[in-house]
Amino acid sequence: MVHVENQEHSWVTGFYWTLVVMTTLGFGDITFATDLGRIFSMVVLLSGVVFLLVMLPFLFVRLFYAPWLEAQLRLRAPREVPSKTSGHVVVALDDPIAAGLVRRLGAEGVPCFVIEPDPARAVALLEAGTLSVTGQNDDRVTYERMRVDTARMVVANATDPANTNITLTVREVHPQVPIVALAEEEDSVDILELSGASTVLPLKRQLGEYLAKRVHAGIVEVHLVGALGDLRIAEIPARGTPLSGRTIRETRLREETGLSVVGLWERGQLRPAYPDARLMPGHVLVLSGTEAQLAGFSSSLPRHDAGSGTVLLLGAGKVGRAAARALKERGIPVHAIDRDPGVLALIAPHVEEVFEGNAADRRVLERAGLAQAASVLLTTNDDATNIYLAVYCRRLNPEVRIVSRITHERNVEAIHRAGADFALSYTTLGVEGIVSLLHGHEPLLLGEAIKIFSVEVPGAMAGRALRESGIGSRTGLSVMAIRQDGHFVTDLGPDTVLPGDGEILMLGSLQQLQIFNETFL
Repeated sequence: MVHVENQEHSWVTGFYWTLVVMTTLGFGDITFATDLGRIFSMVVLLSGVVFLLVMLPFLFVRLFYAPWLEAQLRLRAPREVPSKTSGHVVVALDDPIAAGLVRRLGAEGVPCFVIEPDPARAVALLEAGTLSVTGQNDDRVTYERMRVDTARMVVANATDPANTNITLTVREVHPQVPIVALAEEEDSVDILELSGASTVLPLKRQLGEYLAKRVHAGIVEVHLVGALGDLRIAEIPARGTPLSGRTIRETRLREETGLSVVGLWERGQLRPAYPDARLMPGHVLVLSGTEAQLAGFSSSLPRHDAGSGTVLLLGAGKVGRAAARALKERGIPVHAIDRDPGVLALIAPHVEEVFEGNAADRRVLERAGLAQAASVLLTTNDDATNIYLAVYCRRLNPEVRIVSRITHERNVEAIHRAGADFALSYTTLGVEGIVSLLHGHEPLLLGEAIKIFSVEVPGAMAGRALRESGIGSRTGLSVMAIRQDGHFVTDLGPDTVLPGDGEILMLGSLQQLQIFNETFL
């Protein structure tokens, strides 16, 4: 270019001119007079703008700022729990079950700490409201810093081999702390117990068994959901019973049996059991009472043959096989559909008939007996597939009861909109199983987002009648029973007085419990 402009400059001057132009300083001591020279100057100028505005900031952030910020985050990540911490729960891995435990135990005032190997991720968890400590979950030092010697429980929620290592490591630190280990495979249960786990939860098997409990096979019967001391919680479909078509007050259920109707399931939604609520055939009643009261009510129900309804099982994996075994024990015939002949061979001994093919194929569903089925059980491990199949089955048989497994809690509403009557997730089952062990009672699962809470009677409520408390109107919680001196009082009325030394047993969601705590505590 200098030859075109008839100028002579050194390499230092050329570098100087380039730097002045690219940085947009433009001193003007070296200029081009021709159009070609000016075009060349513009190219250099534009390239300098791009370099200054894009490349230099990127390199600065990438090479200097980001490493510095990461180092600061690593320094902020806690390496141990506070020195006076006790009665806390330690979770070995951050996953959906850990997140659910943090929410559930946080509402009850129990500290729950999650181990996170990545310091930056540990800080992010802290900022999101999760108590976390950075460290390796297979390192003895980590559990010493987590103070497992004063912990209430340790939860091993990684893979089966990793849980074995975690259990052995924790046992080196403290031989007595309760350890709850989650098992993916049935064969891992014995290994985890031998490693030192206090309790092993084979969640996939339990999920299948819980889903099987919610299946109705055309038999009018009371389904026991769980127990709290001498209090029993049960469900019964209104269809086929003398209760259908009547209001709760008209049934005189409490007067004649002593049982209380504490809620109504309607297509996945738990409705309050108001006295004037009319029971429709599609409703499922939630009952509370003693074992004797449930037995007396059950004996008064109309009898049907055990084979009056078939359950159609879509998905023959681990959860499906566990459900099939549970249904077989109840004498309920099951037809199973799956694409994989291998898993069908495994489930064949537990079902009446197997059908190889795509469950989304109408011809396969018709051959399997969807039109005659009393219930459909969806146990595939893909939420989108279960939602799709729920819509399809509901359209083909509007009267069938649909029970579904879900993986992610965010899909609960979607599966109910699709037509499912009941849905339960692996995460919810894990959280409830761990919390029940923490409190020393059997798991009590009513459904997604619905819990049973035991709360001490607030001082402001002591001695007041139930109607004056405003619990239902102000929080949406349903009062199921009052526990006093270790016994449950289920025969509650508007004039029932809340004892100052008792506990209130309530049914509802975590959000409703938070409202209760903010309002009355």
